[in-house]
Amino acid sequence: MIDLFQYNWQIRDDWFVWCDNIAYEELIKTRTGGMGSIIHNLFHVIDCEQIWVNQMKGTPVIIKDIKEIRTIDEVKAFSEQTKYTTKSFIESLSHKDTPGILEVKTKKGKTVSYTYDKLIKHIVSHEIHHIGQISVWSREIGLKPVSSDLLFRDL
Repeated sequence: MIDLFQYNWQIRDDWFVWCDNIAYEELIKTRTGGMGSIIHNLFHVIDCEQIWVNQMKGTPVIIKDIKEIRTIDEVKAFSEQTKYTTKSFIESLSHKDTPGILEVKTKKGKTVSYTYDKLIKHIVSHEIHHIGQISVWSREIGLKPVSSDLLFRDL
């Protein structure tokens, strides 16, 4: 499963380079769908990754207010921190014989259980979904999106 995270991280890093080459106003501009802006979509996928991974690890979730995120450099730094944590966690799972289960309470107070395998697949697909939204937004501003074609990625 680490290869799909590496795929997402490559795409994410390519989007960071893409972001370095467009006006800041485009990064923060309010858009329809997703988390409402390019910078917030990128932050959101990283934030969700660390929330789920830290919950599975039993370590404190990092609390950051999306409204306080102002620069792409803040998002890049958060990404690097999260990648390190995620990579070590995913690699540690391959050494365990029994699959983990995470129990969480919903906003309505109901307890639900998810296997780590299902949560890991969710993290991967969640990022792919939001990156697709950024691709649409890039075309709306007349720019070519980052290619996300897995076949042409070196993993």
